[in-house]
Amino acid sequence: MIVKELRQLFRDPRSKRVIFVAPVIQLVLFGYAVNTDVRNVATFLVDHDRSSASRELVDAFTASGYFRVVGRSDSAVGLARALDTGEATVGIEIPAGFAANLAAGRSPAVQFLVDGTNSNTGTIVSGYAAKIVQQAGIRAVEGTGRELPPLPDLRTRAWFNPSLESRVYNVPAVIGVIVLLMCLLLTALAVVRERELGTLEQLLVSPLTPTELILGKTIPVAGIALIQLTLVTTVALLWFHIPLRGPILVLLLAAALFILAGLSFGLLISTISNTQQEAFLAMFLFLLPSIILSGFLYPVETMPWIFQQLTLLNPLRHFLEVVRAIFLKGSGIRELWGQLSVLAAMALAGVVFATRRFSRTT
Repeated sequence: MIVKELRQLFRDPRSKRVIFVAPVIQLVLFGYAVNTDVRNVATFLVDHDRSSASRELVDAFTASGYFRVVGRSDSAVGLARALDTGEATVGIEIPAGFAANLAAGRSPAVQFLVDGTNSNTGTIVSGYAAKIVQQAGIRAVEGTGRELPPLPDLRTRAWFNPSLESRVYNVPAVIGVIVLLMCLLLTALAVVRERELGTLEQLLVSPLTPTELILGKTIPVAGIALIQLTLVTTVALLWFHIPLRGPILVLLLAAALFILAGLSFGLLISTISNTQQEAFLAMFLFLLPSIILSGFLYPVETMPWIFQQLTLLNPLRHFLEVVRAIFLKGSGIRELWGQLSVLAAMALAGVVFATRRFSRTT
């Protein structure tokens, strides 16, 4: 069955172009950036001064609607941990003596750290922060009769993506989108094609069990998807010069789990479709919401609460978190075990459900 599937896939020249050429073209096209607006950015605060002036500065950040304080600490260690674990996207550290320096007409320094894995967010929030700090300095001397002192010195540094290049953030995510697309396309259409040609009935009356039939359909596609992953990852590294800081074995593990989940959804689509046209439409009916609710185009934090909960059921969201963390942060299993566990559960449940559904409908 596996040999038959491989021969059927590679004997058609169009299939070869879809499998090997289309992913590279898609990666190059999508790799050149999609920008989005940013609000409610998770912010971690370290206030060493604890003065009315520092509190007013924090209030100015939160009142703007662009920043949302998710944690506080008395030391910079807590701030660094929050950025490393992804709890916060930006960190604000107000030094001791902030109010005294501002009152004396000196320019106090405010540390503003940005998680650069999302270059679009980093660039935008840095501009927001600079404007907020400037306005806070002006308000501090309004009505006092004093001359405007030097404005606070905001020192910004982006972690994980120092140059804040958008493609460094987007290209790893495109890998997940391409892999999901190929899994859905090859699996859903392949089964429906068998039904249209009448060869599916021949397979069903053969000695193959439904489980063996499902494995014969999915194993070749899984192998092809891993080859595509290798291909587009190579292009990302050599063409776009995307850093790969994490262990590649963890990336392969996450990809294998994600591919199994994608294949199971493709099989489910095949069970509800009678023609290739129906399967194609059903595939995009599933694919487009998956992309929108994955954090690929729009940050999950800016979505309404109900949609944020829906994203938890989307395997693409979890895989994008994994692949971005591996590429840019150098994260390993210890940091990503939560996402890997969810992908494993989705893959197992999806394959079992798709096999049972396939057995009943065929």
